[in-house]
Amino acid sequence: MAVYDVSAGNSLYYEHHAPERDGAPTFVFVNALTGNTQAWEAVVAPTLRAEGFGTLSYNFRGQDGSEFTPETALAPDLIVSDLTALVEHINPGRIILVGLSIGGLFAAHAWFNGLKADGLVLLNTLREIGPRLSWVNDAMPMVVGAGGVPLFLDAIFPLLVNPEFAQAARPNFLKGEYAPLDPAHGHANLMQHAGAADWEIDYSALTLPTLVVTGLHDRVFYDAEVVDRLYALLPDARRETWDDAGHLLPQERPQKLAASLLTFGREIEAKV
Repeated sequence: MAVYDVSAGNSLYYEHHAPERDGAPTFVFVNALTGNTQAWEAVVAPTLRAEGFGTLSYNFRGQDGSEFTPETALAPDLIVSDLTALVEHINPGRIILVGLSIGGLFAAHAWFNGLKADGLVLLNTLREIGPRLSWVNDAMPMVVGAGGVPLFLDAIFPLLVNPEFAQAARPNFLKGEYAPLDPAHGHANLMQHAGAADWEIDYSALTLPTLVVTGLHDRVFYDAEVVDRLYALLPDARRETWDDAGHLLPQERPQKLAASLLTFGREIEAKV
């Protein structure tokens, strides 16, 4: 556990473990908008480390343990530049970028901007922002502004995850203890600026080996036609479609995700 100081009052909390053998890649995990390192560090990252791979998990500015100054807009371009700066600071060698949801978009933009990576994993990332998702994106800051993240999760959680996971998690939800999220809170800042994310990337130009994993129980972001069409544009892609998971793959099916990443990591490591 460490902190990378971006500038005065701005920092990134991270957890880095070097690989145990020469040439083994380091998996760099890029969170979803309200994510944190624990999503990766509970099961996925330790499993990868046990097989000799390196791992780097971190929190965006505004997420747990990562500081930002009040005047800082936590916009997508800043998140992408922070990712690049952190990787260059640590200099882990060969890396595989793993992004969940919008985190996959940030990872792709970082690669387009010159961050060197040997592989890319997009977890429930492929999407287009049409009227439905534009509505969702615009509603998120309004909902948390009225009732905080608990209200947002109470409303949307069963639409994000598989039924088994939702049923097990339900006792932790629907408490009714809602309070507006402070506009100065990091999550509010991140949500406020997330709409500026550029989703219209050229997937045909993502020439690095790419693994796409999609959970069919994601009732919010998954659109089969869009995923199929964008996936077909990727020059060097492999695909997994899971009928037992939704949007939150590291939490819903951590062992399954770790196994998929191990397979991909071994493929990348073997490339000279």
